[in-house]
Amino acid sequence: MIQVLPAAERHFADLGWLRSQPVYSFGSFHDPKRTGFGAMRVCNDDYLAPGRGFGAHPHSDMEIVSIVLNGQIRHEDNLGNSVVSSFGEIQRMSAGTGVIHTEFNASQDEELRLLQLWFMPRERGVQPSYEATSYDTGKLQNALLPVVSAAGSENVASIGQDMTIYLGKLEPGVSLPHTADPDRKLFVYVIEGDLSLLGEKLGAGDIAEIEQVEQVELAAASAAFIMLVDMP
Repeated sequence: MIQVLPAAERHFADLGWLRSQPVYSFGSFHDPKRTGFGAMRVCNDDYLAPGRGFGAHPHSDMEIVSIVLNGQIRHEDNLGNSVVSSFGEIQRMSAGTGVIHTEFNASQDEELRLLQLWFMPRERGVQPSYEATSYDTGKLQNALLPVVSAAGSENVASIGQDMTIYLGKLEPGVSLPHTADPDRKLFVYVIEGDLSLLGEKLGAGDIAEIEQVEQVELAAASAAFIMLVDMP
């Protein structure tokens, strides 16, 4: 079963310094029919103006992932971390019992685009932790590259949930398979380009929520940049 949410039907917020398209209810935007999918609670595609960002704010019992698509993000928290990340780098924060952090566009002249993802944790009340990792962007070409997983590794951020986040860049005409347990959920986000998936046509900004399917084929109609999340 597949459900598609076209980009044109997603909520859009423009605060001047922030342009955001949340997939699910977030902040002042609330849609009782769209409060999450599987373990995912938040998927925001955010554009931050130079030098602007989110001031100090708390989180608890949430797995938070930031994927930089363009520009640089600066993260600081009360755990003592201060990190600047750019494309090819991932930031993961397990909020656990509580953490306070800030997120800002580290550049004074370049816009920042990033995906902000929140997931319910496998276990509540854990010790807060933070991790910044990098991956080889060349390995995105015509592949689904794991960048976040429960196990983690040197180039894969670890996360406190039984899930994997993949990124991939497909050339036109390329088709990639992904096999999953039918009891799990697949979330596909088309960052750029056009994609065919289970008989559906998806364009940039379109979302696909997939359940009870053992294998999918992601076929690029044009050069495509995609994110796939395999989760409970």
